[in-house]
Amino acid sequence: MKILLPVDGSPQALEAVRHAASLALQGLKASFVLVNVQEPASLYELVVVHDGDAIERLRRAAGADLLAPAEALIDAAGLSYESEAAGGDPHQTLVELAEDYGCAAIVMGASGMGEAGADALGSVALAVLKHSPVPVTVVRLPEPAEAAEAADAADPAAAA
Repeated sequence: MKILLPVDGSPQALEAVRHAASLALQGLKASFVLVNVQEPASLYELVVVHDGDAIERLRRAAGADLLAPAEALIDAAGLSYESEAAGGDPHQTLVELAEDYGCAAIVMGASGMGEAGADALGSVALAVLKHSPVPVTVVRLPEPAEAAEAADAADPAAAA
């Protein structure tokens, strides 16, 4: 089973990667497709830079930088993955990539870099939920008390 993991550099996205990795470590036979989608170039960027190829190289480099922490998490867990830094409308591109890679599911953070608040699901997550042909799991960050308890449980020295 392939699972698409959208990564935008947010803590929510990395929490989704951790969640998916933990499922695999608990026995789910899965490989992952880590994806970062960069928005299309603005008119201002096109006018200032004058070189579409240069803008594309910069966007791919930015995407690779944002993918690096997620790749490190998956590497540390010893799991297999593919990575892609893509460009386009985020929700449309994510749905297309899930189909192109033959993914059976999408696991993503509840909100990304632009959203905040306990009730925020995020516009990209909402659009992916609406348009995805495969199941979508939306992962929220743990509440601060839950995060402290989880850290204590993971650290045997803290329990002593």
